[in-house]
Amino acid sequence: MVEFRRRTLLPLDDVLGCLREAIPSLSRSALHRCLVRHGISRLPQDDDKTSKRKRFAETAIGYVHIDVCELRLAEGKLFMFLAVDRISKFTHVAFLDANTKLNGAAFLREVVSAFPYQIHTVLTDNGMAFADLPKNRGRHAAMEAVFGGHIFDRVCSEHAIEHRLTKLYHPWTNGQAERMNRTIKDATTKAFHYPDLDALKAHVLAFVMAYNFAKHLKALRWQTPFQAICDAWAKDPDIFKINPHHLIPGPNT
Repeated sequence: MVEFRRRTLLPLDDVLGCLREAIPSLSRSALHRCLVRHGISRLPQDDDKTSKRKRFAETAIGYVHIDVCELRLAEGKLFMFLAVDRISKFTHVAFLDANTKLNGAAFLREVVSAFPYQIHTVLTDNGMAFADLPKNRGRHAAMEAVFGGHIFDRVCSEHAIEHRLTKLYHPWTNGQAERMNRTIKDATTKAFHYPDLDALKAHVLAFVMAYNFAKHLKALRWQTPFQAICDAWAKDPDIFKINPHHLIPGPNT
C-alpha cells in the first residue's frame, strides 16, 4: 500500500478504490492510519499543477455579484437575474422576459431596494444587459459624458455604486453568482417537473427564501445569510438602510 501510494501519488480515495479488489477487507480509516504511520498521508505540493485561481480579496459587506441565466420549460423560457453578496451570501432573484439593458437596470434598482444595507460595488460579466460591447466602449465619449453611457452604469451612479466587470473570457471571476445559479437549478429545474412557469417561479422564490433564512453555510462558519447580516448590523449599523430584523418572513409571507 505504501509503495503504491509513493509511485502513483493518487488521493486517498483513489488509492482505496484501486486496492480494494486486491485487499477486500481494507477500510478507508485503516488505509489512512497506514499512510500517516509512514509519513505519506499528504501528497507533495506541485507548484506547476496548482491552480492559479485565488480566493476573492477581502472586502466589506455590500459587494454584490450579479448574473443572469436562462430557465427553460416546454411552455417557454424565463431569464432569471440573480444577485448574491460576496460576504453575507444574501441572495435576491427576479424573473424577466428578456436579457436586455432595460431589464438589467430594472433588476439593479430592485436589488438596491431589496438589500437592507448599502451596496458599494457590483461585479457583472460583459453581457449586453450590464455593459456595452468592448469594441463600442469609448466610441462616443462626448455623448457618454452627457448621458452617462450604458443605462446599468447610470443606475450605479445614481446609487453611488462602483461597477466592475469580469475579465473578457474569464467567466469564473464572477464565480459566486454562477455557482448560485447552479445551486438553484440543481434544486429546482434539474430535480422537479413543473406544469407551468408560474410554478417554477414560486418554487425558486421559496428556495431562495429558505436559503437566505435557514441554510447554514460553511463559508459563513455555519451561519445563515440572515444571521451574517444581523452580525454586520451589530458591528456597523451605519451602513444599513433598515433594521435587518424587519426582513424576517411572517406567517403570511
